[in-house]
Amino acid sequence: MANTTAELINDYKVYIDVNEDRLKDGKLIPLSFVWEDGQRYDVSKVLEIRRAASLKAGGYGLRYKVRVITPYVTKDVFMFFEEDFGTPKWFMERK
Repeated sequence: MANTTAELINDYKVYIDVNEDRLKDGKLIPLSFVWEDGQRYDVSKVLEIRRAASLKAGGYGLRYKVRVITPYVTKDVFMFFEEDFGTPKWFMERK
């Protein structure tokens, strides 16, 4: 399980706390995350994992397209897993 403190790097990049599962083949599966306002969101489904850059926030790594379901809305969002100088971190893009 990886935990990083939410911190603001630029206007678009938000580092987040993530509860994750690591499979025996080494694949990381995000289970939930905490947004910068402290709200926890459960990941209901991982739709896609691929190497990609965040053009809006900067950074490169694994981009996870995940589905989040709340009582009010179902939304597909991107989560990024990067290793910054050997330190693994999760981030998302702010609108």
